[in-house]
Amino acid sequence: MTIAWWAALIGLALAIILILLKINPVYSLMIGAIIGCLIGGMDLVQTTDIVIKGGSSVMGTIVRVISAGVLAGVMMESGAANVIARSIVKNFNDRLVIFALALSALVLTAVGIFIPVAVLIVAPIALEVGQKMHYSKLSLLVALSGGGKAGNIISPNPNTIAAAKGFNVDLAQVMIADFVPAVVGLIVTVILANIVKNKGTFVPEDMKFTVAESKDLPSLKSAIVTPLVAIVLLLITPVGDILGIKALAGINLDAMYILPIAGLAGALAMKRGKKFIEYMAKGLGRMTDVVMILIGAGAIAGLIGASDLPQKVVEVVKTAGVSGTFLAPIAGILMAAATASTSTGVILASNSFSKSILSFGISGTGAAAMVHTGATVIDQLPHGNYFHVTAKAVKMDFKERMSVVFWEMLVGLSMTIVATLMYGNFF
Repeated sequence: MTIAWWAALIGLALAIILILLKINPVYSLMIGAIIGCLIGGMDLVQTTDIVIKGGSSVMGTIVRVISAGVLAGVMMESGAANVIARSIVKNFNDRLVIFALALSALVLTAVGIFIPVAVLIVAPIALEVGQKMHYSKLSLLVALSGGGKAGNIISPNPNTIAAAKGFNVDLAQVMIADFVPAVVGLIVTVILANIVKNKGTFVPEDMKFTVAESKDLPSLKSAIVTPLVAIVLLLITPVGDILGIKALAGINLDAMYILPIAGLAGALAMKRGKKFIEYMAKGLGRMTDVVMILIGAGAIAGLIGASDLPQKVVEVVKTAGVSGTFLAPIAGILMAAATASTSTGVILASNSFSKSILSFGISGTGAAAMVHTGATVIDQLPHGNYFHVTAKAVKMDFKERMSVVFWEMLVGLSMTIVATLMYGNFF
């Protein structure tokens, strides 16, 4: 029995409404999935099976996300992320400070730091620089958020892992495929941030800043070991495929192994080996909310997958005469906007629409890249935590934070357009 498309839409809409009403997103998504199944004609046993099957479909992603917690824990708890950010800003002159801030956010997210955490790390530096250069807080947050979005699509983080798993491709392949869109996103970010540097409110002259003692932080050389090891190991298989070296291509190390190994190597390089277990525990703690969200997203994806909604969407696309290629970015944009989360949006879009997207002859890597970039367009809406975390980081009120959404959208849209042109089979 197939659930009617309208029942799936009602379930998804209910989940969104509950999230907007500040109900825990995990419960909101599960309730939406359950109600959608029931009104779609499923009995209680069938509904349970669909929800469990949906949750099971994200277990591969969850395992890799938990592994990513080791790397994130080492980078954040050791102070390595802070060292990298300050080093980047310090090595650029005042004329390039916007670029330096955006690049800092990009690098931090690219090495596996969650984008809200990356913004929190760089925000004090940005405010200090903004005060000195008299740049608006709007400009500063556009730089941080845009740079973070660009780094987010080339990072071994939950949303990239979800995109790779959803289309059954290697994580490194998705990271490489998103590299050019990420560069474009960085360029667009810098341009937009410079355009608005004199708009909005400014950092108060009397604001004080506290700088961490250098003796408590690792050196830059040791701080970059963790991301460097992760990148090298992740690239072994793709490089082997590209160069035709069977020995390298056959290694096929999964992110489940690579990310913890990189974290351990980094901890040892920073001479923090005794704290590695502590870093692991704290990193896992930071991943708990993400894992729970993924379970909820899996449940709603199970509802959509058991319905004929994907087929109806394909019919609408064909009837409208629109290229089927656009289904991938549109799915990413809509699902991320609905949940105000890049990771959840990618999970819903890839798990629910992957078969339909691939039916248009798009490669798995290309589809993953388009969905992934699409999910960065309007994932920063007020019913998600990113909106509020970043507002607090740069001390913005609700109205001023809303003014940033448009500029963030342009950054995400630029990356989506580039990815769609590159992988959409237009040429």
